[in-house]
Amino acid sequence: MSYLIQSRRLCKRLGEKNLLSDVEVHVPQGRVYALLGPNGAGKTTLMRLVLNLWKPTSGEVELFGAPLRPGDCAPLGRMGSIIEFPAFFEMLNGLENLRLHCAYMGYHRPGAAEEALERLGLGAAGNKKVKHYSLGMRQRLGLARAVLTHPELLVLDEPANALDAAGMKQVRDLLRTLCRDWGTTVFLSSHLLSEVEQIADTVGILHRGRLLREISLSELAAQSLTYIELVTPDVRAAARVLEELGVRRFKVLQEGVVRIYEAPMAPEELSRALALQNVAIASFQKHADTLEDYYLRLTGEEN
Repeated sequence: MSYLIQSRRLCKRLGEKNLLSDVEVHVPQGRVYALLGPNGAGKTTLMRLVLNLWKPTSGEVELFGAPLRPGDCAPLGRMGSIIEFPAFFEMLNGLENLRLHCAYMGYHRPGAAEEALERLGLGAAGNKKVKHYSLGMRQRLGLARAVLTHPELLVLDEPANALDAAGMKQVRDLLRTLCRDWGTTVFLSSHLLSEVEQIADTVGILHRGRLLREISLSELAAQSLTYIELVTPDVRAAARVLEELGVRRFKVLQEGVVRIYEAPMAPEELSRALALQNVAIASFQKHADTLEDYYLRLTGEEN
């Protein structure tokens, strides 16, 4: 498999604090790779290193098949990005900001700025000064600027920031279109697991500066742990009966919810056996692990 981004034993230290430790990331070409992790996990740090905004303490980043050197600007011409909150010339309007970006990127395709605004739902706001934009409009403008020059690689730090549900769907559809029609590679960070599950091909899970796991969503589906979720007003009685029935792998998640991972009988038989022992059943349903389940289990084990 061809990787557009690779890192080798990548470390970043600021003072006494380790922000990243021996991170080895592999971003496949033409795919959407989502970096998951809580605030402070190191997501933005990794993206700053990929964009050559910071110098690694040790290790290296490889972009487009070549090592990234300090001060090397050539790869940036093939990329579009958002890091944290996008900044603009406040007294210029949205269209002028994008045209200025085209000029200093040396990108002169007629109508490109207008097209990018339309893609992000800002066509009617192109002549409005950016100082009057809402947070959501600024985020859309930042995304329009990132995709403006038809980059080979998009590096997007929390691209859904400040967007409503309609805006998130629009961005999700746009990124999928870019991958399909342009062959764009997307490297994004997010804490919105349900959004990531709908768009990503591969996820990497960062926790306390370490990359715990990289896995494709197709692999995750194949490995998905199937379980039965029992909702009952009497968890203690349910747990006692499950043990008597020989069920060993179950977990009480919260008040009234028991997750059963393995049972010596079919779900229908188990439900009937619980009822015969006078366990009140509000709900008894079979589920498969979500990305959130996998993420929480992995980071929970690490904790």
